[in-house]
Amino acid sequence: MNFEPIDFSSVGGGLGRMMERFADSGTLTGDASEDAFIAASPTAAILGLLFDQRVRAEVAFTGAKRLHDRIGHLDLALIAEMNEEELRDVFAEPPAVHRFSNKMADTTQKVARFIVDHYSGKPEKMWNDDAVIEVIEKRIKAMPGFGPGKAAKIKYVLHYFGFRDFSQG
Repeated sequence: MNFEPIDFSSVGGGLGRMMERFADSGTLTGDASEDAFIAASPTAAILGLLFDQRVRAEVAFTGAKRLHDRIGHLDLALIAEMNEEELRDVFAEPPAVHRFSNKMADTTQKVARFIVDHYSGKPEKMWNDDAVIEVIEKRIKAMPGFGPGKAAKIKYVLHYFGFRDFSQG
């Protein structure tokens, strides 16, 4: 991470645990190569946040890498157009991308379509325009599968994976 740490004391659960690990050992997921993959891919960061439900956060955030390895990309336009059953099969292949493979495959495809339709397939357009965090959170909440809880986590995901510096106010 290239940014100064920010206070994450209000963040509980798995994401809080990941940030504590980062403070202690310099890795969020427990695997530096997985961290680097997410830090290099805004899509992986968004999908990690999407997958962060009812599974261990580290498994959720590394799910995008498993998806990438199986289909060879994280191109949201291509994911949006995939055959639904084929995508479900990809999600279910052991080790599963997410424990709720069918539901998460469907939601991933809906998110992909949303980002293609609203942000030209580039999730970083939700935050690379210097929008304040409240605007970014509103944009996140507009996506399928993202509610207020996930929207409140986006600041920490963006900051700790190196996409936006929130240490200045």
